Amino acid sequence: MPDTIRTPATLVTGANGEMGHGLIERLAEAGGHHIIAMDVRPIDDALKALCGTTLVGDILDSRLLERLASEYQIRAIYHLAALLSTRAEFTPEAAHRVNVEGTMSLLKLAIEQSRWQGAPVQFLFPSSIAVYGFPSVEAKRRAGKVREHEWTQPVTMYGCNKLYCEHLGRYYTRHYRQLAADAEKAAVDFRSIRFPGLISAVTVPSGGTSDYAPEMLHAAAQGKPYPCFVREDVRIPFMAMPDAITALLSLQAAPLARLTQTVYNITSFSPSAGEIRSIVRGAFPGSDVTFLPDDKRQAIVDSWPEDVDDSAARRDWGFAPAYDQKRAFEEYLIPTIRRRYR
Repeated sequence: MPDTIRTPATLVTGANGEMGHGLIERLAEAGGHHIIAMDVRPIDDALKALCGTTLVGDILDSRLLERLASEYQIRAIYHLAALLSTRAEFTPEAAHRVNVEGTMSLLKLAIEQSRWQGAPVQFLFPSSIAVYGFPSVEAKRRAGKVREHEWTQPVTMYGCNKLYCEHLGRYYTRHYRQLAADAEKAAVDFRSIRFPGLISAVTVPSGGTSDYAPEMLHAAAQGKPYPCFVREDVRIPFMAMPDAITALLSLQAAPLARLTQTVYNITSFSPSAGEIRSIVRGAFPGSDVTFLPDDKRQAIVDSWPEDVDDSAARRDWGFAPAYDQKRAFEEYLIPTIRRRYR
């Protein structure tokens, strides 16, 4: 029987974050979505006009999630809310609550919504290269492009949380209550991307361990010195934020029959920190970027791969970044960040 009372909707958690801004703008531009934007902080005014509903609340608030379940047909969940890698190391127990228990609460919501609607609820989950963990820089350099099933021994709470939630998503999609007499099939359609370091020109970096790249740019544009917390030779994969948003939407739109896995690597370019500094100096002559490695944060970055193998994403759902390194910096990052501080 059709549900004529509750409004069909798309839920976006962590809406105020770097990815939330870009995603909501794209969803609103596409039309056809009643967007529920949710964050622990008041939703930015620029986003409010694009959303059907805005909520200030915690994903661990069961009463709030029950309210959502009673008022909306939630057909897709973009679960962007998380405590990122650096903050998570200061408060690992809080990170576990937010990153794992919060994800569990939303998976439960998706199951309940699926029962009401009689169809799977899509669950889009941004994961991270933090799920990888190399024991040494030498092992990392020998490994080259890393595939999804390789070297998944994370050294951070954030990485552990993300890897576990990937497994939870796979379980809820393929094995949920598998021994029950009334076992449910495909109540959740979980799809996850392991993102590289993401660089946004629109929002200010929020303290992630890969944020040394955008922090260089923002400091240089303001004429401020920047002591980079990693070594000059450090190399990890990066991607421009518009490509990350496009990837999420492309994976969401892909026919389920074409997907051979629930978790996919993607990447775009892998410059060293020294190469990024050279680009920044070329764009902002006189900029003062130095290298003052923080041993603890450096060790975290050293545990992440220099590059990843994203052939499965390219094969299964046609992933192809629009921004290579040159275009990302010259057409997107540098001009946009320069305008921000004029």
